[in-house]
Parts: sequence; C-alpha cells; structure tokens
Amino acid sequence: MSFEFGERPWGTYTVLDQGSHYKIKRIEVLPGQRLSLQKHHHRSEHWIVVSGTALVTRGEEQAVVNVNESTFIPIGETHRLENPGKIPLVIIEVQSGEYLGEDDIVRFQDDYRRSGEEAACML
Repeated sequence: MSFEFGERPWGTYTVLDQGSHYKIKRIEVLPGQRLSLQKHHHRSEHWIVVSGTALVTRGEEQAVVNVNESTFIPIGETHRLENPGKIPLVIIEVQSGEYLGEDDIVRFQDDYRRSGEEAACML
C-alpha cells in the first residue's frame, strides 16, 4: 500500500486511508510552526494529538490540546493548528464530508504568504 506524502513549510503530512467521504492523515508540525487560519465549506475535521502539544484556534477561542486529547472542527468554522512546543507535534486528522478536495481550503492568515479569502490553495 502506498501513502500520499506531502511536505509543507510547517512540516509534513501523510494520507493513511481515504474513501469517498473520509480521509485520515498523519500531520507533523515542526516546533514553533503553524498552519494557516482557514475554514472549509464541505468538510469537518477531528484532530487527535499523539505527540507534543497543540494550540488550537476555533473561531474566537484558543485551547491547548495534549496527547490523547482531541478537538472537533465543524464545517465552516475558522480554525488553526499551531505547535508552541520544542518537539514535533503529531496529530491524526480525520476529515469527513461531501467533498474533501484541497481546493476547499479558504485561507485568511498564513505565515507563508498563501492567504487570500478567495484563494483555493493546498494544505
């Protein structure tokens, strides 16, 4: 079985499994890095921390999520994943919804200049 693997400025991801309405990824965020502030119109996400500590933004609130804890991101909610720690943050992300394409990402703020409310960019 081959896995889809991607490198990003903030770390890496590996697609572990997928079907027509779900995708499961292993995401590793490097220390001090964060993903863009974003939302999705067609999918929700469930993040489970397996190593490190996550700082999660959901709407206007932030929360620390530790190992063996999880958080749910509903469709349409603005969110961000950050690694405030000194070791890599590893999460399992379970995406589910009617459409899981990478062009469903709407970015609002991005440390790597990939933002734009109308931009449809890759994670």
